[in-house]
Amino acid sequence: MSLHVAKADGTLEPFDPLKLRMSLHKAGASEEATVTIVDEITKELYDGIPTEEIYRRAFAHLREHKHEAAAHYSLKRALLEFGPSGFPFEAYLAELFRTEGYEASIDQIVQGACVEHEVDVVIKKGNITTYVEAKFHNTAAFKTDLKTTLYVKARIDDLRAALPKQDIRGLIVTNTKFTSKAVQYASCEGLDLLAWEYPHKQNLHDRIEAARLYPITALTTLTKHEKTLLLAEKIVLCKALANDTNALERVGVRGKQVDAVLHEAALLCAPGKDIL
Repeated sequence: MSLHVAKADGTLEPFDPLKLRMSLHKAGASEEATVTIVDEITKELYDGIPTEEIYRRAFAHLREHKHEAAAHYSLKRALLEFGPSGFPFEAYLAELFRTEGYEASIDQIVQGACVEHEVDVVIKKGNITTYVEAKFHNTAAFKTDLKTTLYVKARIDDLRAALPKQDIRGLIVTNTKFTSKAVQYASCEGLDLLAWEYPHKQNLHDRIEAARLYPITALTTLTKHEKTLLLAEKIVLCKALANDTNALERVGVRGKQVDAVLHEAALLCAPGKDIL
């Protein structure tokens, strides 16, 4: 009997061990470790198991091997943990774009032909200015829908009318997914979309991995409470901990834990390689 898994949106699909293998490889697990973990997870499966439960079990196995491999595997969840305000997600995106060679600024007020617009992120490269709408969701099941693409298109039209000599583009970025209608409309109207796995190449996941831009929420050596305190101090990136040596102490991290956190953060930002 074939086993099915329950996705975040409630739909069922056959369990595909290849997807689990690929996710573990992306985390930096060696072939030997991947085979071992997939075998262990497969033995534990039951029909209708949530994908979230498979993630938790795979994460636990990874963490037994190396903290930094588990951090790689938990990257998608790390973005979901940014918090309800969404601000760290905007700051995080701006830093990602800067790493890619853009000028980037957040929380900008831009005058259109009709009204002012609050823009999450503005990025510039060459003669092109892109106005970015950042759609943060703290649950993987939530998708960015058609109404978002409609109002972003209206915003871009108003800005183009006010700045006719500028090459202006619109981009919507989400840490989860877009609905099919949102993708269809954006494609028709010339809006760019960026999601965790969209487009197929150079999606958000790919670009984060290429930039080695891991958020502090990916660290397995910190508690959820400690991560929340760091985010409140606008410490978003793992690499920021090396630049602010007192940040960990300010949130109550002491002694050997400081060394463990800094060691894990340094490994995450290092050039990519097999970790297990």
